[in-house]
Formats: sequence, C-alpha cells, structure tokens
Amino acid sequence: MFARLNHSRLLRYAGLFTWAVIGMPLLLLALMPAEQPGGLGQEPAGGAHIGWLAWGAYATFGLCYGWLTRALGSRRVRAFDYLLLLLLTASAVAISYYSASGLGSILLMVAACVLPWLLPLPFGVAWLVLSEFLVVPVYVRWLDMSWLEALMQSLLYAGFSGFVFVTSLVARQQAQAREDQRRLNAELRATRALLAESARVNERTRISRELHDLLGHHLTALSLNLEVAGHLVEGQAQEHVNQAHTLARLLLSDVREAVSQLRDEDAIDMAATLRPLADHVAGLAIDMELPTPFLLEDPERAHELLRCTQEIITNAVRHAQATRLLLRYSFEGRTVRLQASDDGRGAEAPVAGNGLRGMRERLAAYGGTVAIDTGPQRGFGLDIRLPMDERPTPLVRPEPVHAPSSLPATPSGEAA
Repeated sequence: MFARLNHSRLLRYAGLFTWAVIGMPLLLLALMPAEQPGGLGQEPAGGAHIGWLAWGAYATFGLCYGWLTRALGSRRVRAFDYLLLLLLTASAVAISYYSASGLGSILLMVAACVLPWLLPLPFGVAWLVLSEFLVVPVYVRWLDMSWLEALMQSLLYAGFSGFVFVTSLVARQQAQAREDQRRLNAELRATRALLAESARVNERTRISRELHDLLGHHLTALSLNLEVAGHLVEGQAQEHVNQAHTLARLLLSDVREAVSQLRDEDAIDMAATLRPLADHVAGLAIDMELPTPFLLEDPERAHELLRCTQEIITNAVRHAQATRLLLRYSFEGRTVRLQASDDGRGAEAPVAGNGLRGMRERLAAYGGTVAIDTGPQRGFGLDIRLPMDERPTPLVRPEPVHAPSSLPATPSGEAA
C-alpha cells in the first residue's frame, strides 16, 4: 500500500496523522480541572481556558495544512499559499498560547515539512527557527521555565523541526529528480520514434531508388530489345515476341507505380513522434492539436520541430509555472505553424534565455521565425513558423576583426 504513495503524499498523511493525535492532549487539557494560571489573560489553566479559540486554532491548522499539501510539488505556488503558510504558523503558535502548553511546537514540526516546497532554503530555515522562538514566552510564563531553559527547549524543538525540514527537502529533491527522469524518458521516446521514422523513410527511399535504377533500366532495355525482335521475326514467333513485349511494358509500368507510391509515402509521421512528449507531465495538462495526417518529408525539419516542442514544454513547467499548455500544429501552404500558449504567470518584458535564443537560431537556419506574445499574469505564447521549401543556411559565427598592418602602433605594441 505505502509503496504506491509518493514522497509528498506520505508527508501529507503523516502530518495529518500527527495533527489528529495532537487533538487528544488538547481534549485532556480541556477536561482537566482549573488549578493552574491560564494563558492570554485567562486565569484558569484547566478546562476553562481550552475554549473555542484553542479549538479554532487547531481546526485552522488542519485546514491550512490539508490545503497546502494537496498535490504538493505538482502545482503552481501562488500568493494565497504564502498567506496560508503564515496562517498555519500563527495557528500553531496560538495553540501553545491558548493551551499554555508546548503542543504548538509539535505542530510547528509538522509545518516544517511544508517549508521546502514553498520557500527557498535560506528563507525556510529562518522561518523554522523564528517560529520556534515565538513559543519561548509560553515556556517562561506558564511552564515555570527560566529564559535560558525556555531557549534551550525551543532549540530542542528547532532541532526536531530541522530533521523534519531536511527529510521534506530530500523528498522534494527526489520528486524533482523523478520528474527530470520522466522528462528525459519522454524526450528519449520521442527521439527514438523520430529515429525510427527516419530509418523507415531512408529504407523506403533506398528501395525505391533500387527499383527505379535497376529494375526500371533493365525492363526498359528488355522492352526495347523485344520491340526490335518483333520486327525481325515473322509468324507464330512474332506473336510470342509481341506478347512478351506487352508483358515487359506492363511490368515496367507496375515498377514505376510502385516507386511512385514509395515516394509518396516517403514522409515522417510527426504525430507518433510528438505525442510521447505530452505523456504524464507532472502538474501540466498538455493539449495537442495535430493535423491529420501530420507528415513531414524533411527529417532535419522534423527534428527541429521536435526540439522546439521539448523546449516549450520545459519552459512551461520550470519558468512559467503553468498548469495547462495548448500546442496547435497546422499547415499554411508549405509552412508548418506551431502556436503554443499556457496559463502561466507570463512576463512584462521577456528576456530570451539560452533555450529561446537557441530555438530562434535553429529556426532561422531554415527560414523560420518565432513571435512572442506574453504579459503579466496572462500566460506565455509562441508563434513558430517553419517553411518546408527554404534551403538551410549554416550558422555563421562572426570572425575576429584584425587591425590592418598599416595602422600606427601604440607604445605597448598593440594597434591603436
């Protein structure tokens, strides 16, 4: 049963179990007689002060934790999640104040498993330590500890919380590694499908060429010889020669038709190549709209289209933090068009990184173009056009400029 659960779900259920168990000591405190001083201005420390405020904080913690840990690591983190994290920490601290106990420190250990998924590492550690120190006044006022003992107690809970934090951090890294492995496997399957299609196309091309060059030429020569023989013989022999000539011409016609069919089907099926890229992408629903049939004759252009699709999916997951991605492929004459749009955070002034810059350079070699359509909080869109008839031009790197020898030299020996 547990083998079917991933790291994030195990952390979620373990935290919810701990939260549920914390309710038992709260219930016992509520049933205790009021013999000790209470918390937050309430004098009795027994059942009289475990009222609706403590139970409200307890319920708030459970609701916030359940919401924050849903689909942990596979959904986009929003500003509302940070607000819930603040409310989660505040409710745990409030439980300690309203119950005059250290139960809130235990719940802060549960909250520590959420921090690596929402905050960068330095901010997460700082949040963890600060939240534990917020419970120090509870130890001093209601548990009769000195300030030094209270600090040591908070440091002890901070150590436990640090262990939970590191465990959750390892789980997050494992989830990222598993997602990277899935992405690489999807790219490998797509590349393998492209190679298989290319090999099939190359083999059909070779067979059609062999049929045309060998059988076609030999059958043409045989037909000519039979036609000449038909003029040299008479009688029944001429009848058989003419019949053989007719069969040779029919056979030559069949060979030419077979070669034409092989040439017509000499294309790569892009649907079989592209669909593996959209399989099981964590946190991203990909909708592909493909023409039927979707065939490309040039293996190099098919490879470029595959690489562009890979880059778009990777950017949508890593940078845009999108949950949906639409990829629409279409033909406009002899040009393949790819329109990509996601529901990510977008950008006001997008800066082309290595991926987008490399995509533009590769497409430019085939006469292709890339247009960007984006804005804050309205997703990121790309409009890619790849002509099928343009001859590829190699990428030319600028050569270093050498100063002419006629320029005067500076005292250091360099050209001025």
